[in-house]
Amino acid sequence: MRRHTLLLFVLALALAGAPYSFAQNTTKKTLPDRFGSWVSTTPPVKVKPAEQDAALLAEAGLEESVTRPYSNGSQTLNVGLKNFHDPSGAYEVYTALLDADLEPSTVGQLTAIGHGRLIMLIGNFLVNVDQPQLASTADLRELSGLVRKSADTTPLPPIRAFLPQGFADGTQRYALGPAAFRAALDKLGDSEFAPLIKEVGFDFGAEAIFASYQKAKESGVLLLIDYPTPQLAEQHLRHLDAVLSPAEKQAGTTVERKGSLLSLVLRPPSAAFAEELRSGVHYQTEVTWNEPTHKITDPPWVVILGRIFIFTLLFMGITIAVGAAFGGVRVLLKTFFPGKIFDRPGQMDVLQLGLSSKRIDSRDFY
Repeated sequence: MRRHTLLLFVLALALAGAPYSFAQNTTKKTLPDRFGSWVSTTPPVKVKPAEQDAALLAEAGLEESVTRPYSNGSQTLNVGLKNFHDPSGAYEVYTALLDADLEPSTVGQLTAIGHGRLIMLIGNFLVNVDQPQLASTADLRELSGLVRKSADTTPLPPIRAFLPQGFADGTQRYALGPAAFRAALDKLGDSEFAPLIKEVGFDFGAEAIFASYQKAKESGVLLLIDYPTPQLAEQHLRHLDAVLSPAEKQAGTTVERKGSLLSLVLRPPSAAFAEELRSGVHYQTEVTWNEPTHKITDPPWVVILGRIFIFTLLFMGITIAVGAAFGGVRVLLKTFFPGKIFDRPGQMDVLQLGLSSKRIDSRDFY
């Protein structure tokens, strides 16, 4: 009995660990053995995240982090890869790594270079290349293409497209939870708004994005919070407004709602500046039907009239043919079978009211 129990326990542990082992093998196979003129002779090595980044990475859904060295002659290049549960989590960490000193890279979209490293967001993968200047742009593009073959290509969060144009590069911050929200406030210098974190409602599916704007001599931070429904947005609008301090409200920070989207301009220099930012938000409410639909297109009126005439003539022809067939069959039956099918006065009964003394003769019907 004990032997069977032990066997079942070991089998359960093996089945529980199978998905994790599969994820590990998939991540390690994502980094290629070679790209361009760079070759790696050692397998990827699992890396433990730094303690200060543990909360953010756990919130973003980090599944595994690996690194692999590549060589080209005497030069060495280290490539790190973080595998997240979905692209939204990878995008959260990608924006957390951005700063004003990073510049867009020519390797592709959603890439940033600076501080001696290249950051690439590829689906649910976040790739970090140390000393990217050692490799050519063509080699780095080939690396990106090879990693993309194993990436989850689910679209990124729609809220990123709601931001108005003109924000300072490297200031956009996406948050799926309180860890990224707090990190964004600290990075943008707005840590006094930390009480908002408890009232955002991340447990109800909320997601937020920050961006810093500067126009002329005025600057401010725009915060957008998107909710699954307008009802949740209205509910949390009141909660957020309640935790804003009188000093913050006096400075012009207000919460406004449009559909399921809340907007706050943190410490705006003027009411006109805040209104200009809000007017530039690319957000429109839409009604979506979940039921399948089809588009009805009417043919030209000439075709409709033609079909009416054709089907009318066809119906008339069928009517004449059926009438002639019925009459012809009746005549034939009366000719070849007289008095046996139709002309049977002896078997015909007629109901009479007796209003007259003359009895009706059924032969008078023929």
